[in-house]
Amino acid sequence: MPKVMVIDDEPFILMMIEDKLKKGGFDVLTSRQSKGAVDIIRKEMPDLIILDWMMPEVSGIEICKELKSDKDLSTIPIFMLTAKGQEDDEKLGLMSGVDRYITKPFSPKLLLEMVKAVFSGS
Repeated sequence: MPKVMVIDDEPFILMMIEDKLKKGGFDVLTSRQSKGAVDIIRKEMPDLIILDWMMPEVSGIEICKELKSDKDLSTIPIFMLTAKGQEDDEKLGLMSGVDRYITKPFSPKLLLEMVKAVFSGS
């Protein structure tokens, strides 16, 4: 069962994504804190990361850059889930190594389909 790590400081969003992914057949790890997230990722080695951009301690962009610069973690796909919906924000996210940029509000059903597509090769 593929392992997905979700990092978001909003408890409702975290719970909603966790519930949808678990019902979709995924093993889900969650964190409401960005500080120390890279250490958890190194330990758990998830198959996919869903990451909020605007976190209180370390931004999702900083985490993404750190992951993409680490040879052992750089191949893990990252979905950026964010309220930052401007074109320049999306461009910065993609330039930082984000594989998929998803703006809030979002459809949990569509998010599940995007996650499934990563593992089906679609």
